[in-house]
Amino acid sequence: MRALRFARLLTDPGLRTSPLARPAPRAPARLASFRPARSRTQSATRAMSGSTVVRKVSGLQFPFQTPDPFLFAVYHNDEYPAGDEQMRAPRRGNGADFDPNAPYRMYHGDRVPGFPQHPHRGFETVTATMRGIVDHTDSLGNAGRYGHGDVQWMTAGSGIVHGEMFPLVHADTPNHLRLFQIWLNLPSRKKMTDPAFVMHWAPDVQTARAGDGDVEVVVWAGSLFGAKGQPPPPDSWAADPANDVGIYFLTAKPGSSASLPPADGGAATNRTMYFFEGDGVVVGGRVVSSKSAIELDASQACEIAVPSSASTDTLLLVLQGKPIGEPVAQHGPFVMNTRLEIQRAFEDYQKTRFGGWPWPKDAMTFPKDKGRFALVNGVEEPGPGGVAGLRGHRTEL
Repeated sequence: MRALRFARLLTDPGLRTSPLARPAPRAPARLASFRPARSRTQSATRAMSGSTVVRKVSGLQFPFQTPDPFLFAVYHNDEYPAGDEQMRAPRRGNGADFDPNAPYRMYHGDRVPGFPQHPHRGFETVTATMRGIVDHTDSLGNAGRYGHGDVQWMTAGSGIVHGEMFPLVHADTPNHLRLFQIWLNLPSRKKMTDPAFVMHWAPDVQTARAGDGDVEVVVWAGSLFGAKGQPPPPDSWAADPANDVGIYFLTAKPGSSASLPPADGGAATNRTMYFFEGDGVVVGGRVVSSKSAIELDASQACEIAVPSSASTDTLLLVLQGKPIGEPVAQHGPFVMNTRLEIQRAFEDYQKTRFGGWPWPKDAMTFPKDKGRFALVNGVEEPGPGGVAGLRGHRTEL
């Protein structure tokens, strides 16, 4: 059974370009004529330079197409219904449920959605939540329950096995899940580093208001508008400020505008903006339709504006960082520099299971009413309250 699940993982639809990927659609009619106000100085500067901050706009793929040093980014938006007493969904998964047209997906889960135990080597995962609950377990004996704004950052390094399940903890209300999982590469000298795991609780995740105050910015890594991301694991590419890694989530209300400042690394930094929800937005003077990836010149400031006629908030993700600039060899959950290293990763996993699986179930979940927590190196830290029905709930959060 584990071998079958591992084989499915290596052909995970989430690791390939979706057949639904498409060129950027035309902007809705109400956006086609919208242009943000531009000062004479801005117009003159652009005319003299002959350049634009927007280098390329392309249809958004699943997973999102990402620049070096990133490998993968996927947005989970699952409208899970109320669960039963065992935190299960009403229907059974098929082992590889990634249907983009369904209200929710079971992924590799059976009755509890999620990703039962599977291996990784050679990169990092950043799981940034907005809503919902995630139960984490791994081969080092670490564990956690997190969500509702918490961020988990894991360095796979030389090899780790982990599970990520989405228990439906509420039996009387829906269990809507919204999160990003982002893969950040490791340079060759760090690919065999010891695995590491850190949790950043939502109250510690910094936010800022930009422009006219109607653009909210959540900083998951790096710094922007005075807000700073929490420290990543020590061997992360993001741990060195010179690498200029930033992960920013922007929510812009209709009629709002803001200016994304140049990256500290200037033109040496790769920067891509993802427009994944909303009616439309103007980026650097260019009207962009929803579900688009926008490659930016990080040496320039970028004006962002949402027309007042928009019917909903505009959601944007920004990924930036200086490239690692090394060959990438990837097969499923292993990311190395050569095919020989990939082959060795498979051999090592088959021999060692990266330390084995210390948990009683492949798809491990915790008691229904257990509050948020992080268990790292044998020490359990309680998380914040704020989730009704879970221990530690406080109505003021």
